[in-house]
Amino acid sequence: MSLFRAFPLILICALSGFAHGEDTLTLTASTALANKPELVPEWLPSARNIKIELSPTPPSSPEIKTESASESVSIILPAATLPVAQVIEAEAALDADAAISDNKTEFVPESDSTIEINAEPPPVWLSGDSTPIEMTTDPTGTGDSLWARIRNGFVMREFDSELIGRHEEWYASRPEYVKRMTDRARRYLYFITGEVEKRGMPSEIALLPMIESAFNPGAMSSTRASGIWQFMPATGKSFGLKQNWWHDDRRDVIGATNGALDYLQKLYRMFGDWQLALAAYNWGEGSVQRAQARNRKLGLATDYPSLKMPAETRNYVPKLLAIKNIIANPERFGIRLSDIPDEPYFAAVATTQHIDVKLAAELADISMEEFNALNPEHNRPVILQGKSDVILLPVDKAETFRANLENYDKPLVSWQSYQPKRGERLDELAPRFGLSVANLKAVNGLSARGDVSTGQTLLVPLNGEENDIDFDAFNMQIVPIDVRVKSLRHTVRRGDTYSTLAKRYHVSVANLKKLNRKIKTLKVGQAITISPAATSRKNTGHRYVSRKHANRYAASKHKGRGQIAKKLASRKSSKKLVRITAKNQARKVTKVAVRKRRGEKG
Repeated sequence: MSLFRAFPLILICALSGFAHGEDTLTLTASTALANKPELVPEWLPSARNIKIELSPTPPSSPEIKTESASESVSIILPAATLPVAQVIEAEAALDADAAISDNKTEFVPESDSTIEINAEPPPVWLSGDSTPIEMTTDPTGTGDSLWARIRNGFVMREFDSELIGRHEEWYASRPEYVKRMTDRARRYLYFITGEVEKRGMPSEIALLPMIESAFNPGAMSSTRASGIWQFMPATGKSFGLKQNWWHDDRRDVIGATNGALDYLQKLYRMFGDWQLALAAYNWGEGSVQRAQARNRKLGLATDYPSLKMPAETRNYVPKLLAIKNIIANPERFGIRLSDIPDEPYFAAVATTQHIDVKLAAELADISMEEFNALNPEHNRPVILQGKSDVILLPVDKAETFRANLENYDKPLVSWQSYQPKRGERLDELAPRFGLSVANLKAVNGLSARGDVSTGQTLLVPLNGEENDIDFDAFNMQIVPIDVRVKSLRHTVRRGDTYSTLAKRYHVSVANLKKLNRKIKTLKVGQAITISPAATSRKNTGHRYVSRKHANRYAASKHKGRGQIAKKLASRKSSKKLVRITAKNQARKVTKVAVRKRRGEKG
């Protein structure tokens, strides 16, 4: 009995001690967040870009140090809990064996532990040497900085989501990544901000390439999305971005920016909300409309936070809002933004002739790295000039280029076309033009596995030969190499199912099972096909079509032949009938004549 009487006293003492300890704890702002070791951001969906940063294994709980006026204390925060499917997807994204995915998420910067995947080998005309660009930094971005102008245009509303804070922490813990990203952005951000303001759009839209491509103009995803706005091939074509053997307008800074803003304006008119418009830009307008329709049937709200969507799209808007908050108050997160003057960075210069990429950079007195960063749309070492084509150069180098071009009295193109015979060996052809086989394939976008020519016209150097004939474009009908991709395969890991893989790669479970019909049960280490190779399609004429459409074409073709055969048969039968009728009529006439003669004789 005495024990029960003493129990309330023990409980009161414990509670008073806890309350006292809680009262003495004072939290103040600290920069420890920026200095702590990198942790795996478990809330991030799997990455789909060509560079994946492999982070070290995180501790069981992140430690955030806070300081009080009198002493420093440490608080251990519990690890974030997520649905099992998202945790599995996040772990797979940061695994070294899962460097590629179809999801549209973070383009993680270069590091010592990165895996790089390119759609085709780097062209030989691109210089490998690059001088680091010295950038001055301004922690607040005040004065004449473009950041102040962008902040004045922030209008997108925030919503209650813990994902925003998690993405803020992720970026704040990687200040070097943020610096590299903003260093790249300095070339394009003034132009993009001006176009956004002209259309009356929120200035947050100008920051969208940060989460699409980290302002890497040559970014190419495993799903063939390309450029700083990450346009898919079909979407790019629908917005006038041409793609052929010579150039890919999805990487054109001016064209792709106008196309992306046109698309976003269209989506905003469709949904009347920027959060939904951004979700549709990432997920697809049809997917957002179907998600809204499901919620309406259930009597639920149809705004962005209320819709059921993939983890990638669920993180898309929070990631943009996290970037916005960092730009709005970089000191709060211990970030120093690269200073970007509020003035044009590049100027568009028109030329009336074809010209080598390397020569254009030399005439402008800029490095190849700088030239290709402003003109990343060119697939070949020769720039084809049409009536409306321009090249972009730094503002202070435009007049230099014009003056040097006017005084240049040598050929502007050092390449020529060569028509090989079908079946000609590349290892015999390349040395004739002073190229290695690898460089010949890289310049012409040929398959790394092919050893013989398919008969396609090739681009080869002149090698000092006199060329009195003007350079003419060729292969204009050939699609760029990144459109005809190899089959996409996935190595099964622990926890993978057809359902989780279908969500991750945005395909149906039925299609996955159909492509892997021989695999009854998924086992760790198995390689399964996600999508077939485009080159495996049947060629039924001047273009590649799917097997399904090829079969339809063949069936309709056979059906057409059958209809023609029926018509011919009917014509033949009708002619035969006419002949028979004529014969019968002749017989009747003969019989009548015979009868008359017999009657006269009688």
